[in-house]
Amino acid sequence: MTRRELDAAGITEPALRAAYAACRGLNARHGKTYFLATRLLPADRRPAVHALYGFARRADDIVDDTDTHADLGGAGEEHRSRLLGELTASLSTALTGGGSDDPVVRALADTASRYRIPAAHFTDFLASMRSDLSVTHYPTMRHLRAYMHGSAAVIGLQMLPVLGTVGPRDEAAPYAAALGEAFQLTNFIRDVGEDLDRGRVYLPMDLLGAYGVDRDLLVWSRGTGRGDPRITEALKAAASHTRGVYARAEPGIDLLHPTSRPCVRTAFVLYGDILDAVARDGYASVHHRSTVPRRRRAAIAGRGLVRAVTARRRRSGGFPRQAARPASAATPTPTATPENLTETTR
Repeated sequence: MTRRELDAAGITEPALRAAYAACRGLNARHGKTYFLATRLLPADRRPAVHALYGFARRADDIVDDTDTHADLGGAGEEHRSRLLGELTASLSTALTGGGSDDPVVRALADTASRYRIPAAHFTDFLASMRSDLSVTHYPTMRHLRAYMHGSAAVIGLQMLPVLGTVGPRDEAAPYAAALGEAFQLTNFIRDVGEDLDRGRVYLPMDLLGAYGVDRDLLVWSRGTGRGDPRITEALKAAASHTRGVYARAEPGIDLLHPTSRPCVRTAFVLYGDILDAVARDGYASVHHRSTVPRRRRAAIAGRGLVRAVTARRRRSGGFPRQAARPASAATPTPTATPENLTETTR
């Protein structure tokens, strides 16, 4: 329940509580895998994660002109650029203590203050979001990684102070950045068709070209509903590369605070399962989005919940004192099974 999370985090001011609740609603509606994993965190840490997700979602909706904001329907680049500029200015003001009327920005600024998240992480994120207004493809993986630094790697870096680490944060940072990239590459592979509809090809052209794939072939396949073995092989190669990024990121999970590991491990497994789903569907993501079966998601989340409960029971001393205003200890969690996952993680 939102109230319990906010109480645990020591967030008492009514308007600020409402702001965090708005972010939680965005996460629950749109970040199903992310939200499920977040619920494995101690209650006092969840509001901050909701705020980080909510802001990222707000910016992404602006540049993608999705149905989430009906008032953006049909918005051209100039209008979207103005909206993104307003969001950037609002955040800048809020981060320097000026406040904001936007509940998502207000919650994010509070989270940044509590956990001392560097403003540069948000600047880099917004720079990548702005590039989405005009950049429609990436020539090489090097170019794509430059984009993903702001769009994905810094998301992992934003999360580190909230999750906590068992050693110096700098040691965990490269792994957190890599995991952010792995998650986003997974989304790129799953969403090839949807991204094409927005005029974008995120998978690098040199990787696609090595298998004889270009934008015209992708558009033809999307438009006709017909597959092509060259596209299949290119997506297999992209998936193989992405699994390598997951492998580089995985050792970082053990560098996190023990009560955060079940959350991140669950997200790690569930996002990896998306690649398995794409493979089972014959790498047909030009035509449809592959999904992980609900039963599989529940099973993985259930196992994660058992680990989370165990970690909390062993907890002694709480999180490292990295927050400007440390949150209180989480309420003990009852014994969990997949069947009572929803109630236990509220």
